[in-house]
Amino acid sequence: MNQPSLAQPTHSAPPDATAATIATDATDAAARAARLRVMVFDVDGVLTDGGLRYGPAGEVIKTFDSLDGHGLKLLAEVGIVTAIITGRQSEIVAKRAADLRVAHVYQGVQDKRAAFEDLCAKVSATSEVCGHIGDDWPDLPILSRVGFAACPANAHAEVKARCHWIAATRGGEGAVRELCDFILRAQGRYDALLADALA
Repeated sequence: MNQPSLAQPTHSAPPDATAATIATDATDAAARAARLRVMVFDVDGVLTDGGLRYGPAGEVIKTFDSLDGHGLKLLAEVGIVTAIITGRQSEIVAKRAADLRVAHVYQGVQDKRAAFEDLCAKVSATSEVCGHIGDDWPDLPILSRVGFAACPANAHAEVKARCHWIAATRGGEGAVRELCDFILRAQGRYDALLADALA
């Protein structure tokens, strides 16, 4: 399977775009990912498939991908700060974040830009060394500010048009793990982590 960054240009390319044009985009995405110190994740449509399933008592049920979760753990293992910023409030998200040791969790957020600025202040990071993966318009205030903007394959077209990297897979179905692997490779950490897993 091709790497997502090589399979797709980071922005819409003209019909006669050459492989060199696509490679330049992929190189830019990798360079941006190599600088990351902080990675921010949306939840619905990114860490989940975006479906909202209601139980008999009216509670919302979300499904997370275990491969995605291990990707977040690997980022933390190499020192990348992980954070969640989401518009919904859910005990399920709080529990999942705790399981993955995500230290910075913002839920029920109406102003994602303000939450992002608060996160940057807390971790003493500039927006240039931050990344974000989102799928819809509420994520645009962060995506337009970070040094590395990413989205799943099924993100809204306006989001895709503003991202440096687009996954080949859908939200909740491996897009986050694909992203984490891309970042780890860009930072030269993937092979060592794999070797440890094989030891």
